Amino acid sequence: MERIQNLRKKAGVSQTYIAELLKVGQKTYSDYELGKSRIPLESMIILAKYYNVSMDYICGVSDIPNPFPRK
Repeated sequence: MERIQNLRKKAGVSQTYIAELLKVGQKTYSDYELGKSRIPLESMIILAKYYNVSMDYICGVSDIPNPFPRK
């Protein structure tokens, strides 16, 4: 999934760092970025919060990276 790869690179963090954040292996996270594996909903939420973008943006539904809604 190119969008999460671009967000990660823009944030200047490694795949290993994000994989640790998601509590998955680096290979698993790499597969998410390559579109080889589906990202679990819980992980999508963590990524949206971490990058402060909406779930719509993470999922590719919107091209506008609105901030993650906070309570």
